[in-house]
Amino acid sequence: MRHSILALTLTTALPFATLAGAEEVNVYSHRQPELIQPLVDAFTAETGIAVNVAFVDKGMAERLVAEGDRSPADLVLTVDIARLMQIVDADVTQAVQSDVLEANIPESLRDPNDHWFGLTSRARIVYASKDRVAPGEVTTYEDLASEKWKGRLCTRSGLHDYNVALLGAVIAHHGEEAATAWAEGLKANLAKKPDGGDRDQVKSIAAGECDIALGNTYYMGQMLADPEQVPWAESVNIVFPVFEGGGTHLNISGVAMTKAAPNKEAALKFMEWLSSDAAQKIYAETNHEFPVKAGVERSALVASWGEFTADSLPLADVAAARAAAVKIMETINYDG
Repeated sequence: MRHSILALTLTTALPFATLAGAEEVNVYSHRQPELIQPLVDAFTAETGIAVNVAFVDKGMAERLVAEGDRSPADLVLTVDIARLMQIVDADVTQAVQSDVLEANIPESLRDPNDHWFGLTSRARIVYASKDRVAPGEVTTYEDLASEKWKGRLCTRSGLHDYNVALLGAVIAHHGEEAATAWAEGLKANLAKKPDGGDRDQVKSIAAGECDIALGNTYYMGQMLADPEQVPWAESVNIVFPVFEGGGTHLNISGVAMTKAAPNKEAALKFMEWLSSDAAQKIYAETNHEFPVKAGVERSALVASWGEFTADSLPLADVAAARAAAVKIMETINYDG
C-alpha cells in the first residue's frame, strides 16, 4: 500500500511498498505531513518521482537502528538540529557529496561531514507584550537572565529541543559555567512553571501572566491563521535578541540520507530539489520559515516581522553542546 501524506497520521512509520520499475523516494518525517505536502506534490509533478512519507513523531532513530540494512527509508526530515543529530549519532545516516547542496546551503547550516543539511531556518526570538514591554527593553539573550525580568518570563520546558538548542548556543558562545548561570537566571525570572508549547506562552502574555516569552518565529504565522489565537498574536511584538558579540540564534529543519537508502539516486534528487529556488519559495510561503538559499525572498508576512542579523555560530557547534545543555537543565531542575 502506498501511503498518502495527508492520510498518514501514524506515530510510528509503516514499511513502504515498492512498485516494480517505479522511481520513488521513501521518507521518515518528524514534520507534520500537511506541512510538506506542497513540496511533495511539486517535486513529483516536476520529476515524475513519487515520494512516500511516513510521519514518525517519536523514536525515529530507534526505528532506523532496529530496521538496519532492511530499512525502507531513504531520507529523514526533522524539525530541529537536536533531533537531526540524534539520528546521525545513532550511525544510521550516510555522507552525501553534492555540489548542488554545497552551493545552495550555507556552510554554517550543514554538517562538516556531509551527513545533514539545513533546509529552512527559524529564529528563537522573544515575544514581548505590546502594553508592558517598552521598545528597546529586550536586547540580548544574556540580558534575559537579569533581575529586571524577574516574574516576567514564560517558557516551555527547558528540556524541549528548541530551548536545549538555545542553551547549546549559549554554551558554544560562553562556556558551560556561564551557560549554567544564565539558565539559573532564566529559571529565577519565570512567572510560572514551564508548560505547554510556544504558542501557550504567548497566550499567557495576552492573559497578563507574563510579559515576555521565548518562541520560534513561525508560530506567529500559525497563530495569525487561527481565529482563536489571533488575539494572542496581536498582543505581542516579535523582538530579535542577539548574543553579545553575535547575532540572533537560528535553528533548522533538515534532511539526512539513511545508511540503508534503497533509492539513493532518487533520494539525492529530492534532497537537491529541496534546496532549489522553487522548493525554498514553497517552504517560505507555507511554513512561515526563512529560506536557507541566498536570494530566495521570505514571504510577505515573514518579511513584515523585521530584519535581523543571524548568528554566525555553526549549528554543528550548537549540536555538539546538546548533552551538556540537557545536563544543565536537569541539574538546575529548570522545570521544577
